[in-house]
Amino acid sequence: MKTISLPPHAPTLIESTRAIGYTLEAAIADIIDNSITASASCVDIFFFPINDSYIAILDNGRGMDSSQLDTAMRYGSQNPNDKRDSNDLGRFGLGLKTASLSQCRTLTVVSKQKERIEARRWDIDHVALTAEWSLLVLETEEELSSVPRIEELKKFQSGTLVVWQNLDRLKVGEVNFDRSMGKKMTDVRNHLAMVFHRYISGEVGLKKLQISINALTVEPADPFLMKRNTQNMADEVLCIKDARVIVRPFILPHISALTSDEINALGGKEGLRKSQGFYVYRNKRLLIWGTWFHMMRQGELSKLARILVDIPNELDDLWTLDIKKSTAIPPEVVRKNLESVVARLAERSKQTWAFRGKKETRDSVVHIWQRYKGKMGGFYYSINRDHPLIEMFLDSPPQIRRNLETLLKSIETNIPLNQLYIDLNSDKPIENDTEIQAYDVEATLQILLDQMPTTAMQMELLERLSLSDPFVDYPQIIAKYRK
Repeated sequence: MKTISLPPHAPTLIESTRAIGYTLEAAIADIIDNSITASASCVDIFFFPINDSYIAILDNGRGMDSSQLDTAMRYGSQNPNDKRDSNDLGRFGLGLKTASLSQCRTLTVVSKQKERIEARRWDIDHVALTAEWSLLVLETEEELSSVPRIEELKKFQSGTLVVWQNLDRLKVGEVNFDRSMGKKMTDVRNHLAMVFHRYISGEVGLKKLQISINALTVEPADPFLMKRNTQNMADEVLCIKDARVIVRPFILPHISALTSDEINALGGKEGLRKSQGFYVYRNKRLLIWGTWFHMMRQGELSKLARILVDIPNELDDLWTLDIKKSTAIPPEVVRKNLESVVARLAERSKQTWAFRGKKETRDSVVHIWQRYKGKMGGFYYSINRDHPLIEMFLDSPPQIRRNLETLLKSIETNIPLNQLYIDLNSDKPIENDTEIQAYDVEATLQILLDQMPTTAMQMELLERLSLSDPFVDYPQIIAKYRK
């Protein structure tokens, strides 16, 4: 059978691949993936938005020789089906080129090993002019010295410098590029802080990575608040094709227990509700987050639930990983196992939300508020007349008792439910939704006991209060007065 060779038309293909859909932050993260694969311990990002603007990404990894750099600059330099090292964050052999040229028209890569420096450049305008896959080789000292930040690379024993120039895509529609670039790099900082948080924090088993942007260090953004001892359930290990998928569920602390900085860090621009769900990591690098993969809907009562899923790169084909490494879909065998985890975690999140981060209250505890099922299938809330604090007033003379009952009913029927719903659905804490202080509890207890004429009555009151809100949470105070 006859065959003919039909290589892609260089100018057309190189322009087409620019439209894959990279954001600036995803493109820079893709470059850092290569730095991690090259065993870098630090990545410095520089952006210069004035005049001959550029973005430069410098690492101190093992660098590349002439042959390796040529391969790295080739489109489709790696077969996605080939087996790779366990720490390799690449897949298609396209990331360096497609990510970079999605943001600029001129990509220069300079790499150093020992004293040898090699440099290559893709210039889209040059490719269009020659109509060939014509990769530029920078050889002379004059050519090399014109590359921004190359002097920083020369200080390293080895490393790689990626430079983006002619930032046409970033400048489209911008009146003040200097200001807009600053805002864009803030988004980049936040993105990298979360995507690489396990590397930045130096998780056990990973080489610690330091990332800086214009000399300012990027701090890790942990989406699970692991240092706050969040309520995590037991890990589950799924074995697929001789590979292990780790599933680790978390319940965040109730919003009333979080600082405003923690709330902003956990929710970002979208808020806690949009950030619930799965957080899928490939080789400990965050790929996708804030989705339940259609296993459940994003609701208010589940917004404290997050599930960490660790997958190795050898399962890329099952998870249908895309070129940008921003989409991953769990295979059916994984979905079946995850559904039961999701159901259990959603229930735990509901309890945490309903009980303000405490353990679920025992049935024997006497609450101030009681919840009842109504005649129409809904619910209503009533102040518990059997609560010891209420009972003490109900033992008053008839007129006082009637006035108190009128007051309680007025409170019950005038709860600002609509406003409460709006406030609870926001990510701003309700400031009176906090734990009562121990000294307030003790002061209240002392007042109540002083009204008891005999020691026997005091002991009886103490016994009842020990099972009532809020005293049930302060057994040490009750014990102090029982002595």
